[in-house]
Order: sequence, then structure tokens, then C-alpha cells
Amino acid sequence: MVGYYDRYEKFRKDGSFMKIPPIKIDKYNSDLMIVFDKERMRLDNLSYKYYGDPNFGWLLMLANPEYGSMEYNIPDKVKFRIPYPFDSAISRYEQKVSEYFKN
Repeated sequence: MVGYYDRYEKFRKDGSFMKIPPIKIDKYNSDLMIVFDKERMRLDNLSYKYYGDPNFGWLLMLANPEYGSMEYNIPDKVKFRIPYPFDSAISRYEQKVSEYFKN
């Protein structure tokens, strides 16, 4: 189990939330590609399978922005990217957040 991760931490200021930018997780050689099966797959289950924690469906969606931010928008039988391994995926997310604040 990965444990709690606050992806909104850097977007809180003085008790309120800043606008959260669209962030895309860049491709990496170790990423996995699967064929998404709508009848058998859910993001929480994929997150648990690949990360050991069901709470990272949002990270999977950031790697596949062409499907928006909602799981039900993922078409059946499409290639779906799993940013992998977890530590690398989180590092890539944090790097994008840092780049956002630098710009």
C-alpha cells in the first residue's frame, strides 16, 4: 500500500484552492500499455493492481488526457497507458506541478 498522497497540497493557499492546471504525465520507457476493457476494468482496480493502492485513478487519467477526466469516457478496447513504476509516475507528476509554478 502506497499510503496517503495529497495531490492538491501545492494548490492550496490561505485556506482556499488555486486553479488546478491541466497536467499531462509524459511518456516513459517503463510505462505499461493495456487494452482497456470497460466491462472488466475500473480505475481503482487498475490503480490497486499496478500501484498497490486504489486511490490513484487520477494519475492514470493524467497519463491519458485524451479521455478527459472521467472514467466513463474511456472507450472500450483502446490502448491505455499506465505510468509505471509508481515512484516514477509520482515524480513526473510533481515535476509537471513544479514546472507550472515556475512558468
